[in-house]
Amino acid sequence: MGELNLYGVYVPILLIQSILAYLLLQIVMLATDRLVDQGWIAWPGIFNLCLYVVLVFLVHWLFILSGI
Repeated sequence: MGELNLYGVYVPILLIQSILAYLLLQIVMLATDRLVDQGWIAWPGIFNLCLYVVLVFLVHWLFILSGI
């Protein structure tokens, strides 16, 4: 993976990817909250966890493709 040096502080790339995935999750949850309210999603906690894992994978995949 690697790390990024920001003024002498090493920041892991996975931390940056996780933060980006969390921001994307917050945006996606705006749309999925309506589905939770209507009863389409049975266990929203498990659904959001799985959605976050998928978003971390997608962000990681995009980082690999971009060569960062």
